[in-house]
Amino acid sequence: MFSLFGTKKLADDTKVLIPAESEAGWLSRLKSGLAKTRAVLNTDVGDLFSRHATVDEALFEELETALITADVGIRATTKLIADLRRAAKEKKIADGAMLQAEFKSALVSLMTPLEQPLNVQTNSPATKPFIILIAGVNGAGKTTTIGKLAKYFQSQGLSVMLAAGDTFRAAAREQLMTWGERNNVTVIAQEQGDSAAVIFDAVQSAKARGIDVILADTAGRLPTQLHLMEEIKKVKRVIGKIDASAPHETLLVLDANTGQNALTQVKAFDDALQLTGLVVTKLDGTAKGGMIVALALGANAERPDRIIPVRFIGVGEAIDDLRPFNAAEFVDALF
Repeated sequence: MFSLFGTKKLADDTKVLIPAESEAGWLSRLKSGLAKTRAVLNTDVGDLFSRHATVDEALFEELETALITADVGIRATTKLIADLRRAAKEKKIADGAMLQAEFKSALVSLMTPLEQPLNVQTNSPATKPFIILIAGVNGAGKTTTIGKLAKYFQSQGLSVMLAAGDTFRAAAREQLMTWGERNNVTVIAQEQGDSAAVIFDAVQSAKARGIDVILADTAGRLPTQLHLMEEIKKVKRVIGKIDASAPHETLLVLDANTGQNALTQVKAFDDALQLTGLVVTKLDGTAKGGMIVALALGANAERPDRIIPVRFIGVGEAIDDLRPFNAAEFVDALF
C-alpha cells in the first residue's frame, strides 16, 4: 500500500516520520532557505580553499576570519581550526580542495550532537498529554512555530491542543486561534487571566479529552525583563503541580537573524527553565545561519557539557517548512 509518510534515520539511528512525497521538496527548500548564509560561506570560505593550492598558515588565518564573519563564533571557529590543523598533519593533506572536504566533515561531526529529534511518548494514558512549553523573545516566530508543530505532530497521527498562554500581547490569542483553525485543533484561551491559569485549564481539558500533545504558548520576553522571566518560571511550576514530570519538553524558539546573540538568549532561558530543546527559525531570511554551529559548543562557556539539541529548523513561511534538524543535510545545503 502506498504511504503518504516515510521514515528517515538520523545520525543516532533514531527514526523520524516525514511526509515522503515532500522529502525532495524539503531538501530544495532547505538549500533555498540557506542561500544567504551559503553565499557568505562560499564567498569567504569556499573560494578560500580554491585560492590556496597548498595548505599553509595563511589559509588557516583566512579561514578563521571567514568563519567569524559567517557568525560561526569564536569558540566553534577555534575548535574547527584546531581540528583541521590536526587532520592536515595526520592525513598529510597538502591541497586546499582536499582540506575543504575535511572541513565539511569536521562541521558535520561538530554539529551532530545537536541532532536529537523530539520523541513524543504518548502510548500510555498516563503519559497523556505530552506537554510542550514554548518560550522565546518577541518576534522570534514563536506562535508561527506552534502552528507548524501542530501540523507536524498531526502528520504523525497525534491529536493536538493549543494553549494560548501569551496573555500579554493583544493579538497573540487571535493569531493562535487562526493557526488552530488552519490545523483544525482546539485552542484553549481566556479573555482574562494569567498565562499559568490558561495553561492549567488546557492541561485539564486535554486530560479529559484524551489529547496526545499540548503546545503551550507563552508571552515573548527579553532575558533582561526579570518580572516576565519570573512569570514564565511560575507557568512551569504550575504545570509541574498537575503532572510532576511536566512540562515534558521545554523549547526555546530562536530567530536565526540574531546571530551570536542567540547564545545569550539560550543561556538566560536555560537558567530559568532548564531547556530541553531549541527551534531555529527564519533561516531563509539571514546570512547568519552559521549561528547553529556555535550552538554545538553550548551557550555557557562555564558548562561546555551542557549542549541543548536543535529539535527543529524552519526555512520558510509555509506550514511544512519546519523539520527535525539533520546535521549532514544542513552542511550539504551550506555548500
